[in-house]
Amino acid sequence: MSDEFLSQEEIDALLGGEDTGEKEEVKSEVAPFDFSEVEHIKKGGLPGLEMIFERWIKIYRDEVRKVTPRINMVWRENIYITRFNSFMLKIPLPSSYNIFTMRPLKENALLIVDSRLVFTIISVLFGGPAQPFKVEGREFTKLETKIVEDLVNSALKSFESVWNNIYPVVVELRSIELNPNLAKIVSPNEKVIVVECRMDIDGYEAPFYFCFPQSMFLPIKEIIYTQVSVSDDPVWKKNLDEKIRKLNLKLTMEIAKLEFKIGDILQWDIGSEIDLGVGKDDIFKLYVENKHKFNVKLGKVNNKYAAMIVEPVLEEEKENE
Repeated sequence: MSDEFLSQEEIDALLGGEDTGEKEEVKSEVAPFDFSEVEHIKKGGLPGLEMIFERWIKIYRDEVRKVTPRINMVWRENIYITRFNSFMLKIPLPSSYNIFTMRPLKENALLIVDSRLVFTIISVLFGGPAQPFKVEGREFTKLETKIVEDLVNSALKSFESVWNNIYPVVVELRSIELNPNLAKIVSPNEKVIVVECRMDIDGYEAPFYFCFPQSMFLPIKEIIYTQVSVSDDPVWKKNLDEKIRKLNLKLTMEIAKLEFKIGDILQWDIGSEIDLGVGKDDIFKLYVENKHKFNVKLGKVNNKYAAMIVEPVLEEEKENE
């Protein structure tokens, strides 16, 4: 029975007690920790850039539908600051790395089109489903490269139009690279501003990215890091004006109000003349969707009756009517 019990030496060994025997010395090398290698993502703090991309999305959303009408929506997700190497490691291969400039700002920027976006657009263009087809480590074909080029040129053209109303720049596509090693716009540890965007194609969502060196915007940091005023935006004003001009509205001009007896009306015949008692210098009311909006004069243009607006009707005047 005594063999079933542990000895004191065995108990001490199990409980971590002192060991009289010689212990093998374990040597460990201590290496310094490099905090610069830690991925650091900083979100927010770029309200000016966020506003610029909000404006760009509204314009690009209409432009990109010219490639295929099956693109439902384009939107911006996140804007954050991280290290260039950490960002590039997240991009799947193959992808299209489009290097562009924004003169007079120095340094290059990237517009990265994810392969899933390219393959989904090609699939729907040829009548297929809205999902990327399988790719086995190959590069883009000439057709796929042309689709990428159309997407990128449309994006950069509309991007330039938005910037020109805030800080005039000339956006120029420098090159299209498929090898990420040829798309190093900064050193791996330098900080970059990443703008993540997504595109919805018949229910399938695919990403694309803008990448700017943080130092690129130093000359205009007051624009990027502060709220951009939207009070004077000619691009947005032009788009709004075009949409308003396409509206269909009912216009009605009131010339006169007269009362007649039923007996007199029954005596009217074809060719009977009715004197409205109005002259060419009289002011009439013009109604827009049954609301009195303008005072007008009666005239003719190319043998057709027309109304010349004299003045708009203010709300105060309407209340006094």
